[in-house]
Amino acid sequence: MTPSSHRDADHPDADSHRDADHRDADPTPDADPTPRADPDAASRIRVRATRAHSFNTAAAQYAANRPSYPPALFDTVEELAGRSLTGARVVDVGAGTGIATRLLRARGAHVLAVEPGAGMAAEFRRAVPGTPIVRGDGNALPLADARADFLTYAQSWHWTEPARSVPEALRVLRPGGALALWWNTDALDVPWIAAQARRIERYFGDEQASKRGTGSKEGVAGTRVALAFEGAPHVPDHAHRVVRWSRRVPVDTHLANVTSHSIFLVLGEEGTKAFLAEERAHLLEAFPDGLVEEVYDVLVIVATRS
Repeated sequence: MTPSSHRDADHPDADSHRDADHRDADPTPDADPTPRADPDAASRIRVRATRAHSFNTAAAQYAANRPSYPPALFDTVEELAGRSLTGARVVDVGAGTGIATRLLRARGAHVLAVEPGAGMAAEFRRAVPGTPIVRGDGNALPLADARADFLTYAQSWHWTEPARSVPEALRVLRPGGALALWWNTDALDVPWIAAQARRIERYFGDEQASKRGTGSKEGVAGTRVALAFEGAPHVPDHAHRVVRWSRRVPVDTHLANVTSHSIFLVLGEEGTKAFLAEERAHLLEAFPDGLVEEVYDVLVIVATRS
């Protein structure tokens, strides 16, 4: 989600933390006494920050159209963690509009949400009233040491820097606690989904190809797991699983889901018009009844604090 230096200071678990607005800056000085800027790196930082902030302008669209998660995902989290969510103290980081938070509460967890973006946090408060939420991000959690049984990151871990977010997670977890990361990823072995992915890649270039794995469960898992702890000073013991599920939604819901992703949000409404018109025609050819069957492979990674 998006970086922010704000927090809810009156929450009992909130304490002072670093200003996360500069989380993409490299604090290490260049060995050259007259360092030269890397224009490519600077450009990547700007693009990443823009994409991270983009969700705040589309929080309602995100809440209304993004997919949820299947019960089997939470069964898997409990199995890999070796403990139940029922009665557990869970911190849901990058909670967004509360999609995962609601499901964690339904499993009987006591949930505190952490969300850096003002727009997403406002939508969260409307969607999950009564659930405490503090402003912060995974690189500098505004929480006391050893306060959580679980830290969960639903679709949000990739916005953190493992060099910072892994030590933060281990600090906030109790001994034996679990860090659970998961992502809904497109099931690229489904022909229509693979075809759509190719159209998006052509529209935006090669950026999407680097994120989507090889089109198999193993490829998606391998890509995400390899990156999840890259750069961390210590890689905790972890395991992963892939859970497949699907949902049927109207074409308009599917298109709104697709365009709620940051690559489309930063492009803007005008920039997506041509894609949407063409994509609607492709979808109605594949689904004449106007109902799209979205198929997802949820990659879940669970790491434990010793």
